[in-house]
Amino acid sequence: MRHFGHLDDDVRQRLFHREPEHFTRGADPAVLATALGATLYSPATRPRLLEDVRRQAARGVVSMVLCLEDAIDDRDVPAGEANLVAQLRALADAAEHGGPADGTPHHGGPADATPEDDGDWPLLFIRVRTPEQIGDLTRRLGPALRVLSGFVLPKFTEDSGAAFLEALAAAEAASGHRLLAMPVLESPELAHLETRRDVLTGVARVLEKYRDRVLAVRLGVTDLCSAYGLRRSPDLTAYDVALVASVIGDVVNVLGRADGTGFTVTGPVWEYFPVHERMFKPQLRRSPFLQQTDPPGEAVRRRIIEHDLDGLIREIELDRANGLLGKTCIHPSHVPAVHALSVVTHEEFSDAADILHEDRSGGGVLRSAYTNKMNEVKPHRAWAQRVMLRASAFGVAREDVTFAELLSACLCS
Repeated sequence: MRHFGHLDDDVRQRLFHREPEHFTRGADPAVLATALGATLYSPATRPRLLEDVRRQAARGVVSMVLCLEDAIDDRDVPAGEANLVAQLRALADAAEHGGPADGTPHHGGPADATPEDDGDWPLLFIRVRTPEQIGDLTRRLGPALRVLSGFVLPKFTEDSGAAFLEALAAAEAASGHRLLAMPVLESPELAHLETRRDVLTGVARVLEKYRDRVLAVRLGVTDLCSAYGLRRSPDLTAYDVALVASVIGDVVNVLGRADGTGFTVTGPVWEYFPVHERMFKPQLRRSPFLQQTDPPGEAVRRRIIEHDLDGLIREIELDRANGLLGKTCIHPSHVPAVHALSVVTHEEFSDAADILHEDRSGGGVLRSAYTNKMNEVKPHRAWAQRVMLRASAFGVAREDVTFAELLSACLCS
């Protein structure tokens, strides 16, 4: 699979200086963590879940979470589990026999691709409620477990997390199939100032013990806000809510370090998608869209604003500035914005390449090829390495291509 693979070849060639690289489900976790992009959540109770998964994959979704936790009513858990097992078994059966279970054309990759390596579905994760569910679902899925990449672990703390990760390790040993974990940090104790330090250091301890199984750490900002009865409006980003911003900063401080001890930390969910009456002016500048003619740039900008995506775009930019990569999404309309803004700009790529080249020569300071900044080799080395990982996953835009053109191509595909 690869990002922007749903676009026509000529469109990708027009947009990218360096196209996104292919990767497989069995790739190194560092590659997969970078490539997660917009992780789309879907309730496990949806009756046409398999069809939904395939449709979103065809639209460019690379990772999905099938949720048995907050997305469904407590009373619906047994039905959700049964539906999930049946749908994943159908997916595995279709993959084994070389075609989709719903009869649609197969576009998953080469004819000899195995279910573990390729296929016309995204990286799939199940969000469970309890550690016991991991073992139970593993047994019920049987050989169909191979279509799954792992589990999302809710309300993760040191105490609860150890039980979840032990269950995951046992399921992996019993099945012989690699299973990755994405813990969600969302407990009230993380929001509370007096307990936050202990919670984070405890989480760091348990994650380090199971480092090889941890793909990424996710932030449950909605639950954090609920501890104080807060909810941000679509005109505000998570970083405009002081409580949330302080939690994000501390999580990255402890768990997002670039010294080899850190993990990929993903951005918080953007809750809004309907049209509503705006209180503030749109946050999206006109200038990036002025030169665009196909489709007309102002029409694209208007569509983005009407669907509340300008606030999302602002938040994605702040996510990256604060050390977060990828984002939890609850609506397909959010995916193009996350992926378009994950593409490495030509300027970023040029700076990163220069820094890593000079780093091999012993360091120093050099002027950017764009002549607009200083690149200090040793301090910027970790940043440059991360840029190159993102370039592999999402590609490098051509010098004259802006995020507006990338977003337009995704919206119109």
